[in-house]
Amino acid sequence: MAEEFVYVNADTGEQVNPGNANNSYVPTGTSYKADKADLLEKIKPDLIVEVIKHKLMGEELNIKTQKWEPVEALKEYALTRIGAEMISNLMLGVSSQNVSLSSLKDREIKQRLLEISKTAQYMALENWIEFGIKRRTQFYFIHQIVYSNSLVVLKQPEGEGIRKLIAGTITENRVYNQQNEKEGGLKGLFRR
Repeated sequence: MAEEFVYVNADTGEQVNPGNANNSYVPTGTSYKADKADLLEKIKPDLIVEVIKHKLMGEELNIKTQKWEPVEALKEYALTRIGAEMISNLMLGVSSQNVSLSSLKDREIKQRLLEISKTAQYMALENWIEFGIKRRTQFYFIHQIVYSNSLVVLKQPEGEGIRKLIAGTITENRVYNQQNEKEGGLKGLFRR
């Protein structure tokens, strides 16, 4: 007597056809790695740095053209291209996928925040003409942007939250053998 196998959707319990190429519940053996890769692909803290760079230059994204355009009202407060690039490059040091997946302690986070913020202030003070700084408030603005973005990015990996999330991502593809369920337990596993 030939054994009869039935493939079942693990979420709904409905029977599925393993020959159907569109069926996402046929075991592939690569789903676990693919899910981890998909999750890693979505962790991109460096994308906000590009937005911040354009905002520092007083630009906004035109939704229709998908191009950054200067805002006339922000002209007096905008940094030059070199200023925005230098500040955003400084933030890239902590706004990376590697940092998001690291295991940082509170003391380490505070030390990095202090150093990054001080460096941003020194850069802005020393290069105020090249950065296009015309007002004292721009120094505070630069400090707050760098501090806030760096704090959020550095706090993400605290307690290994993202690392634990990725480690715990498991997709199960279950194949049920109807015969095993009828006979119960391990008895059906040893049949040929």
